[in-house]
Amino acid sequence: MKTKNLELYIHIPFCVKKCNYCDFLSFPCDESTQREYISALIREIGFYGASMRDYEVSTIYFGGGTPSWLDELQMMRLLDALGEHFTISKNAEVTMECNPGTVTGGKLALYRKNGINRLSIGLQSTDNRELNILGRIHTFEQFLKTYELARNAGFSNINIDLMSGIPSQSAESFAKSLKRVINLKPEHVSAYSLIIEKGTPFYDKYKFDLVKQEAGMQPDMLPHEDEVYRMYKLTQMMLSDAGYKRYEISNYAKKGLECKHNIGYWTRENYLGLGLGAASLIDDIRYSNTRDLYEYLENTKQIETKVFSAGEGEDLVQTMGTNLHISAEQLSRHAVMEEFMFLGLRMTDGVSRLDFERNFGMPIEAVYQEPIMELKQEGLLVAREGRIALTEQGIDVANYAMAKFLL
Repeated sequence: MKTKNLELYIHIPFCVKKCNYCDFLSFPCDESTQREYISALIREIGFYGASMRDYEVSTIYFGGGTPSWLDELQMMRLLDALGEHFTISKNAEVTMECNPGTVTGGKLALYRKNGINRLSIGLQSTDNRELNILGRIHTFEQFLKTYELARNAGFSNINIDLMSGIPSQSAESFAKSLKRVINLKPEHVSAYSLIIEKGTPFYDKYKFDLVKQEAGMQPDMLPHEDEVYRMYKLTQMMLSDAGYKRYEISNYAKKGLECKHNIGYWTRENYLGLGLGAASLIDDIRYSNTRDLYEYLENTKQIETKVFSAGEGEDLVQTMGTNLHISAEQLSRHAVMEEFMFLGLRMTDGVSRLDFERNFGMPIEAVYQEPIMELKQEGLLVAREGRIALTEQGIDVANYAMAKFLL
């Protein structure tokens, strides 16, 4: 009898073209490399399936990159391997990330037939000029065709990704995009503000503008910080008015259709990341897979255990991992407490006092009385019905509030 829940994340690092803002582990590649990668991934699936038989898989998430770029044969090989090596719950939420222009009616029918029951479609904007600035491979019209194909294939749980803070974007143009998305009636909307990361073409192009934006000055191309804040508040207002509940800082859903997989991350469920650069959290041990494709392909041919050491002398901690990992870290009690708080506080329901006490054997105030009192006095935190949650004002300054829970 299975006693433990497990979430699976499957990383497909391939994409048609890297977007200008993207700093994810993703890249274009040929079909031969894709086939070789799927073979390696299947070997990793087999290795963990054999050693995790006392777990039942509650959610699976195919992320990337662009998982939907894989051809049907490779995706079938992957799905068959997961079904063969893991015990998957009959009610498992199985999500596939896809981009417009990379799926066909045939692909979507195959996904639906083989257990994928949730799609997350990367739109980002309904304005073709903004899509071009972002370096997306599709137009809004192509997105609409993909969305129609998905509905026709029987998908009744669809997320749409939307981005604000795009260069040259105004609150008005963002509101227009948001209204168009709402009119499509997706079950879930993920609404993020653009973050410009080092190492991306956007950083090279807008780094001086970014300094101005962060200093509250008027940038040349990026929206002013006040305009970005207007977009953020418009998101809350318009989605709420349309019947979407904000259940996490950047995520909104129709009732009962929140993303179970992501909630698992925020509540620190056990999750196993499979594939290049994937991360895992199993029984308070955090693992990270290699980000080197050649190393991953080679090491999956003979997966072996490997000991990772941290600290010295009496503080030396040894953690068992594999040759696929670049790190394996046993989290300290303090680190687990910190994660429990700042991940849990991302959700609008906040954290449970009872869960804290069950996990750590003491009331939450025994550890966090001072920050709780301080944030309450500032109007950023509220205690209600056995839970502690950020107020709307607290969510607006979430990074500041969550930093108070670092020990």
